[in-house]
Amino acid sequence: MEHNITLITTIAAGFGLALIFGFIAERLKIPALVGYLLAGISISPATPGFVADIGIASQLSEIGVMLLMFGVGLHFSLDDLLAVKRIALPGAIVQMAVATGLGMAMATWWGWSFGEGLVLGLSLSCASTVVLLKALESRGFLETMSGRIAVGWLIVEDLVTVMILVLLPSFSTMLGGTNNAENATDPLWYTVGITLFLVSAFIALMLIVGRRVLPWLLWQVARTGSREMFTLAVIAAAICIAYGAAALFNVSFALGAFFAGMVMRESKFSQRAAEESLPLRDAFAVLFFVSVGMLFDPAVLIEEPMRVLGVVAIIIVGKSVAAMLLVLILRYPLNTVLIVAASLGQIGEFSFILAGLGLSLGLMPEEGMSLVLAGALISIAFNPIAFAAIVPFRNWILKHSALARQYENRDDPFAELPMSTERKFLEGQVVLVGYGHVGQRIAKALGEKEIPYIVAEQNRELVQDLRKQGFNAVSGDATEPSVLIQAHITDAAMLVIATPDPLNVRQMIDTARTLNPDIEIVLRSRSEDETQLLRKDHMGTVFFGEEELAKNMAHHILDRFNAKSELSHKLS
Repeated sequence: MEHNITLITTIAAGFGLALIFGFIAERLKIPALVGYLLAGISISPATPGFVADIGIASQLSEIGVMLLMFGVGLHFSLDDLLAVKRIALPGAIVQMAVATGLGMAMATWWGWSFGEGLVLGLSLSCASTVVLLKALESRGFLETMSGRIAVGWLIVEDLVTVMILVLLPSFSTMLGGTNNAENATDPLWYTVGITLFLVSAFIALMLIVGRRVLPWLLWQVARTGSREMFTLAVIAAAICIAYGAAALFNVSFALGAFFAGMVMRESKFSQRAAEESLPLRDAFAVLFFVSVGMLFDPAVLIEEPMRVLGVVAIIIVGKSVAAMLLVLILRYPLNTVLIVAASLGQIGEFSFILAGLGLSLGLMPEEGMSLVLAGALISIAFNPIAFAAIVPFRNWILKHSALARQYENRDDPFAELPMSTERKFLEGQVVLVGYGHVGQRIAKALGEKEIPYIVAEQNRELVQDLRKQGFNAVSGDATEPSVLIQAHITDAAMLVIATPDPLNVRQMIDTARTLNPDIEIVLRSRSEDETQLLRKDHMGTVFFGEEELAKNMAHHILDRFNAKSELSHKLS
């Protein structure tokens, strides 16, 4: 038998120990993710016993990042990104600048050079998309407005980081480091121009050509009737496009896979593609966390505890507070503020890449790499706790802070319907909560049948756009009685909840029934188990799925209104 089986031993050790430590963590009511990180530490060079191959583990984790970002693209269309651009673009840039400034200030206090402080600050400024997605998916936030803002925010961060990775070698000599890049003699303007051209070319290619070719390819494979061929087509598209993006356009694997998924969303088989790739995504995501643990040297916790504490404080406190203030200024609900803050309180894959590049360019000491890894490990382990604290912290702060209550009940022109709203929209109308993919399809069906409806949506900019188009919409969190009251829920015929939000949907339904006991409720769910629970608790008429979900919900609403119209006609 061939004895050079490094790949097999690395996978076996990674998965086996991740299972053991993950199971122990779950039994102790700790997130399994912490167990995966501990599994990586146990097979790292810093601990005694078996040492796995770090290089192979790193490459396997890259596959996990590709598949995970591909799955995000399948659920996150270009329209979603554009819908949150007004908060994601300025928010990501300002928050990265704040975190970088804090890192530079701390490094200067330690006696590091300007260049070393800059690389450290940049490494602490970019959150991990992998960690964020796992947290959002596990809590059902991914398809909510808050989840879309957080993902859009990190996509902008990834784009900015890609630019930094390309430009840093050109600036390294100026910053006091070395420059080993092949294009070291190229002028700065040339390097920037080439980078912008390649990134733009890739995005244009995917949006113009890929948007037509990938859905067509998926359709041709689906026609064969072979499930394994369909799965192979999905995985091949994700990995091959991610690799091609990196090799030909200098775009990261993660962003390449994200755009591949985003254009494949145009196919009617996108839901099936997401389901087929899910097992592999989960498996390789585990290897990502194991590989992070393998890079960590526990000795830094003993040798430099105060520096580790400073790095962790910037990641968890500094970045989160900066994000909270930005989202507050942009007048989003407190729930969105806390979700975005928790999402950004960690660092991951791009931080390791930036720190590694800084190390190779002489802009990051060995100690700096250990500090970045320590900050990543601690912040990743703490992140599930931050998400779990969102609801109790929100309730506590609303109970004890008059300022927080005043913010939630602030005057907002888009939180109230205009005085000129026609009477037909205020009695017997449909209150449609959420204007995402499902909500838009339902609204279109209602409009075609001239059934009056009012949209309640958390995205303030989207509400503004809807009003410009002549539609009736109110901004705010529909779990708040004031938002439903502004949508005239007391006189509405039906409440349609088109956004999957498992934490708030029951509160929304209870509020609606308190204000209007006779209202009919139609809602969507994320899973079969959730569907069964909602139906068992008589929450309303529940639909599960996405493509068929929108159609069935729309048909149900139309049928009920037709039935009421016919009954009224007979009685008259």
